[in-house]
Amino acid sequence: MFLGEDLLAYLVLAFGGALFAGNLLAVIRPPERQLDDTHLERAPVGRSLAFAALGLVAAIWAIASLVS
Repeated sequence: MFLGEDLLAYLVLAFGGALFAGNLLAVIRPPERQLDDTHLERAPVGRSLAFAALGLVAAIWAIASLVS
């Protein structure tokens, strides 16, 4: 198989980790200044936490798939 047998698990781990970290950091540390009127001052907390939870589940699932 191209790039190894565990390519899909590594991709899910990368995207899940990025989804978790990015959304969690958007809630914890929003931008210091607003760029313009079309950008929000801070991220929507509920949606960001839901996406962070989804990313965490995907990353844990990928780690479990790689370990087993």
